[in-house]
Amino acid sequence: MEAFELGDLGTNAYLAYRTGEPDAAATVFDPGQRPGPLLARIRGLGLAVERVVLTHAHADHIAGLAELRDLHPGCAIEIHAAETAYLQDPENNLSAWIGQPLVAPAATGTLAGGTTTRAAGLDWAILATPGHSPGGLTFHQQELGLAIVGDTLFAGGVGRTDFPHSDPAALQASLRQLMTLPEDTRVLPGHGPETTVGRERAGNPFL
Repeated sequence: MEAFELGDLGTNAYLAYRTGEPDAAATVFDPGQRPGPLLARIRGLGLAVERVVLTHAHADHIAGLAELRDLHPGCAIEIHAAETAYLQDPENNLSAWIGQPLVAPAATGTLAGGTTTRAAGLDWAILATPGHSPGGLTFHQQELGLAIVGDTLFAGGVGRTDFPHSDPAALQASLRQLMTLPEDTRVLPGHGPETTVGRERAGNPFL
């Protein structure tokens, strides 16, 4: 798993692949804005992107979709059903708010909490973590002790709930769910440094 801080808002994109396997299939979580460093790494490793998995459809997390899809035209794009339409709706993906209307490629499939998905040859449990957005998802890999949480939880902070379709009560329920993960679980957020469940449980002032 590798992380890339991309774009104006420092959005974290994550690249999952199995080492030692040339031409291996890779999964990208949240390709972010201006994904050049991510794409260069994929090219340098000789990887083929099989799937793009989205924690949610806000513009800073999806802006690189078109560029990535151009280079890997067969890759799937997967997101929670509640936000599939947001990919092509500048008002709902918030790109219109910043004067840069964005229409991203359409989703090819949907994901739901309580199911699993595959990345880097491993099964990842999908947790529904709405609140920041209605279709927010977290991806938990128990063997690796990782959770990719999007904008639900940050080191010392939590996701904003002042956007259209945000829901403060739903976010609090999602945070409580994340706090049930093992305390040594590495939390890989949508912005900022990684943290752990235990660290946030003990010291996050918003929890």
